[in-house]
Amino acid sequence: MTTTYHDAASSRPRLRYTGAQRLLHWAMALVIIAALGLGLYCAYLGHGSPQRELLMTIHKSLGMTALVLIVLRIPIRVTSGEPGWKATPGRATRIASHAAHGILYLLMLLMPLSGYITSTSEGRTVPWFGLFTWPDLLAEDKPFGRMVGTVHKYGAYAFFTILGLHLLAVIWHRFVKRDEVLSRML
Repeated sequence: MTTTYHDAASSRPRLRYTGAQRLLHWAMALVIIAALGLGLYCAYLGHGSPQRELLMTIHKSLGMTALVLIVLRIPIRVTSGEPGWKATPGRATRIASHAAHGILYLLMLLMPLSGYITSTSEGRTVPWFGLFTWPDLLAEDKPFGRMVGTVHKYGAYAFFTILGLHLLAVIWHRFVKRDEVLSRML
């Protein structure tokens, strides 16, 4: 059962996500798409090349930014909830939507955490845009780092897949169903 949240100034149901939710959604979308793109590109560059090192620094910085943003986003999502609907979607659509969003939230936590664990376990630093280096909280354990790196690699494939489905669903809702799904996040 979904709770309907109301506008603060009226008794009408709120039909859009809050400003903070929308800001975090779009900021994370940009950060995640950039991090995924850089990570994929870096997978094809030679290890140790200056270009790869620079791009991996940016990739790691974006990943840690995504981690900070998701840590902020989850409590805001829990406390602000989901807006109401003008026309409530069918049960199957709601179940699919909640499942996809649950997987996205899981991946938004898994990917930066597994990236951090991989780097620190393999003895590499986790910089943040050249401003500072995140604390190294793990002992060096290269076999463990490689194992978690495999999780990170396949997590990226899962992220590409779920994100692609998410974008296809948005397009379907906007141009085929012509419903309010996209407007709730704008």
